[in-house]
Amino acid sequence: KLTRAFTFFIKDLCWPYGHEVRGRKILKLKRFLFFLLLLLQFSRNIMPSEASEDMECIPSTSKAPPVKPSQKKHLPWIEKYRPTKFEDIVGNADTVSRLGIFATQGNVPNIIIAGPPGVGKTTTILCLARILLGASFREAVLELNASNERGIDVVRNKIKMFAQQKVTLPPSRQKIVILDEADSMTEGAQQALRRTMEIYSSTTRFALACNNSEKIIEPIQSRCAMLRFTKLSDAQILAKLIQVSQLEGLEYTAEGLEAIVFTAQGDMRQALNNLQSTANGFGSIKPDNVFKVCDEPHPILVQEMLEHCSQGDIHKAYKIMAKLWKLGYSAEDIIGNIFRVSKRMNLDEKVKLYFIREIGETHMKIVDGNNSLVQMSGLLARLCELSHKFQ
Repeated sequence: KLTRAFTFFIKDLCWPYGHEVRGRKILKLKRFLFFLLLLLQFSRNIMPSEASEDMECIPSTSKAPPVKPSQKKHLPWIEKYRPTKFEDIVGNADTVSRLGIFATQGNVPNIIIAGPPGVGKTTTILCLARILLGASFREAVLELNASNERGIDVVRNKIKMFAQQKVTLPPSRQKIVILDEADSMTEGAQQALRRTMEIYSSTTRFALACNNSEKIIEPIQSRCAMLRFTKLSDAQILAKLIQVSQLEGLEYTAEGLEAIVFTAQGDMRQALNNLQSTANGFGSIKPDNVFKVCDEPHPILVQEMLEHCSQGDIHKAYKIMAKLWKLGYSAEDIIGNIFRVSKRMNLDEKVKLYFIREIGETHMKIVDGNNSLVQMSGLLARLCELSHKFQ
């Protein structure tokens, strides 16, 4: 029927009419084409559902396995094993217990948690917020990373708008604004935040996490309770690594886990990332696999180099240093591992102290920009000289 109607319109349009009659015919043709397009669009919307109903009647001949509706999500282990209760937090027990008292009393002050990265500052604040707010956690918590959103506009817009929102909470509970990496905020943003903390003190509490509390201006520090976190000990990190390895069913050795602890340097986040990377890359946790993933100067090579220095053999010590340099390690990577290995070596206490002093002075020169192989060779020469002096 559509084809016949379209043919009739074309023949009628081609008939020798006058200009006015032809214009009316063209207008009718345009309306007809518009109606035709709508009809085609409607048929496209109907056809897939009809085709799917027809396809359900045809038995499937595909050999592919059916897709499971719920598949396990592959989360990073730092998120998968992030503590949600104070009891699960590793380390800094005294500071966490103080926050536990705040949680039981309900009226929490503004707080600043300062400490090195990967020790649980943000996790502790989130645990506190979950305990205080319960089911209202999503509506009553604003989490910002101040290293990205660090300007004054964030304080004026996001934080102020959140503080003005009305949220139904239990008595003696307030909304919580979490500012991670707060020491990266500009001074103008911190000045604006100070006034916001005063105005909305009855409805909103602020929790700031930072690495260096000295970069927080004094007016904000005076309005907050200061809590300081320290680096985690090797035993605490090792216990957590063993727990995660057993839960994941990993094949590991004690030396492999100790290698991860060595590379973590008191950072739990770094330790879990290194554990997951090694497990995904090699399947087993062994020292060689760990140092391939972490790509650090191998501590066994560094220890051999220091042993040659303690014996006064500069030639063998320099061969190891040249090998590490040829592998592409920077002077700062090498000097950092030299310091960590020297603290664990079995040397005379006086010799060890002089070694550490020379390593520290060389590290200071490297930070100033003197990071050449000649500088590292000079360190080996001075260490050999010290060993000859105390023999």
